[in-house]
Formats: sequence, structure tokens, C-alpha cells
Amino acid sequence: MGIRDLFKSRQSNFVGLLLDQASLTLKGLELLKTYMDEQNPAVAQEIMTAEKEADEVRRILIDELLRTFVTPIDREDIFALSRAIDDVIDYANTTVDEMEILNVEPTPYMRRIASLLRDAAFEIHLSVQRLEDHPRVASEHAQRAKALENRVEHVYREAVADLFSGPQDVEHVVEMLKMREVYRHLSNAADRGDEAANVIADIVVKMS
Repeated sequence: MGIRDLFKSRQSNFVGLLLDQASLTLKGLELLKTYMDEQNPAVAQEIMTAEKEADEVRRILIDELLRTFVTPIDREDIFALSRAIDDVIDYANTTVDEMEILNVEPTPYMRRIASLLRDAAFEIHLSVQRLEDHPRVASEHAQRAKALENRVEHVYREAVADLFSGPQDVEHVVEMLKMREVYRHLSNAADRGDEAANVIADIVVKMS
């Protein structure tokens, strides 16, 4: 195996691990969408399992980074993309945790956001999948993910405005604060997806 082949092999290894993370994150966001429709504790458990599996893949990726002196993609970009993708599924998990703990029922806004987050996770997954052989296509998928994040933020602002439109009593205020916490976790998931798309765009520019 020549130097070029070895370099390509290492790139494929890192991209493969990032793709594993993106796949698990997509699975987690699909489950989040299902949870918003059913609010089934079994689905919540599946999200937690997917999140733990994603954490394990990230640990392996970091170990590979520590053991590799020269990386085909900037190690800072690999680390940042891995972290951002991992944060998305982390926030999906904490969203469900908060809903279970606080006994919050899904609202139409939550369902809309979860659906958009699932679509954004799908675009990130496709983007990572195309990163090695078709970077320009990867960049297009990253831009679609960013557009979906903008739509999430629009729905989020609608939801918060509606939430604070007119508290009637103390009980309503308490419920309002519970839902605000859930919306915050969903918004954070969108922010981290946006960050993943930004890192992918940076990687594509450096590859060109």
C-alpha cells in the first residue's frame, strides 16, 4: 500500500466513523418524531439506547484521532463535526428526558419541530455520506440542513410567543415554564445541527 492509499484509507476510516454517528443521530431523531406522535416510554428508551451507541462511536473516533499523527481532514474539523453531530442526539435524548420527568405532553409546535429536526438529521447524514467522493453535493445537503434549522427557529419563536401570550394563574405559569424548557432543548438540537452543517461547509472549502 502506497502513501496515497494509506492516506485515503485513513480518510475513509474517519468519514466512516462520522457516518456511523450521523446514522445513529438520524435514528434518534426519527424516534423523537415517533415519540412526539405516541409519547411511548418504550420509544424514549430506544432514544436513550441510540444516544449511548452514538457516544461509543464518538469515543472510538476520539481514540483514533489521538492515535493518528497526520489526519486527511483537519483534526479540529473532525472533532468539531463529531461533537456537533453527537450534541444533536444528546439534545433529542434530553428533550424526552425532560418531557418524561416534567410530565409534559407534546404540543403541535413540538411535533412540527421534531419533524423538521428529523429532516435536518437526514440532510446531515446524506452530507457526511457524500463528503469523501462528492464534496459539492455534501455542501448542498449541508445548506439544506441549515435551511431546516432556520425553519425550526421560526416555529420555536411562534411556540414561545404563544406560550407567553397570557398566563392565567400560578398553575398555568408552572406548566408554561415546563414547556419552555422542552422547547429550549429542541432549539438547542437545531443549533447543533446548524453547527454540524457549518463544519461540513468548512471541510468542503478546504478540500476544494
